[in-house]
This record gives sequence, structure tokens and C-alpha cells, in this order.
Amino acid sequence: MQTTHSSLNVSSTSTDWRGVALSNFPLSPFVLDGTLFASVEGFIQGIKFPEGDPRRDQAFQSSAWDAKNLGDQADRSGAYWAGACISYGSTEHHRLIERAIRARIEQSVGLRTVLASTDGLTLIHDTGHGPDSPTTSLPAAVFCRILTDLRDELLLGKALS
Repeated sequence: MQTTHSSLNVSSTSTDWRGVALSNFPLSPFVLDGTLFASVEGFIQGIKFPEGDPRRDQAFQSSAWDAKNLGDQADRSGAYWAGACISYGSTEHHRLIERAIRARIEQSVGLRTVLASTDGLTLIHDTGHGPDSPTTSLPAAVFCRILTDLRDELLLGKALS
């Protein structure tokens, strides 16, 4: 399902440039907890590897399919951040990814403007590959809720933090 009058597909495969821009795939540097990341996708894939694994830093410096393909090498035994192993797919794991998405949008005037421009649209995430894989780091419903919550905050004039 692509963009209609009432929805916007937030995906690298979207037919609307805003959906591509807001997706996790593009090269879109941001800083989280003092560390620079090339993209949200790189963050999502990199945290699948324990600290010290060279693939972790490689993912953090990657975007799009380069990052995704690296993450496919992970055993998904956990998400690793700040010296802790977080249960993979847990609410805590999703909150960590939400912090990364929030940081990326908060640090970009352009992305904040793009997100605000989606007012009135239902945000969906359809990559054309059917339902979420059971091993996905970020289910579509969680991703869309995060973006919708951020948009609502922006439109209410709240500072994102």
C-alpha cells in the first residue's frame, strides 16, 4: 500500500519523498549519548552486536542495505547498549530505538519540518514484503506509533527531548 489521500508510507520504497526521508534507511547522521551514527538503520543493526564486535561499529557507520545486511549476520540474542544486554524485541529495546529516532529528528530542522507536514495523514510502514518478520527489531506498528507521537509533539509546539 502506497501513499493515498489519508496515509503516508514511511519506507525506503515509498512513492512520496517524505516517506523516504522519514524512513530509517537514508544516510542521516545524528548523535545519541555522545556517539555519532550514520543512520537509524545503522544504529538498529549495530546494537545487535556486543560491544567490541567490529561489525557493531561498521553498522553504526552504515546506512540502508549496507547496514541491514550487516545486521542479518547477528544472532539476535540481545540488543547491546551502555554495557547492558537488553532483551531483543522487548519494550526496553523498542524504547532504545525510539531514542535514536527521536535524536535524529530532533537534530534536523528539515526532518522536523517534513514530519510536521504529514499532519492529518496516517503513517504506515509497508516495505512490500508482507507482514513483519518475527525477528524484526522494530515492528511496523511500533515504528509508526513512534513517528506519530513525535509528530503530535511537534504540532503541539513541544520541544522534542
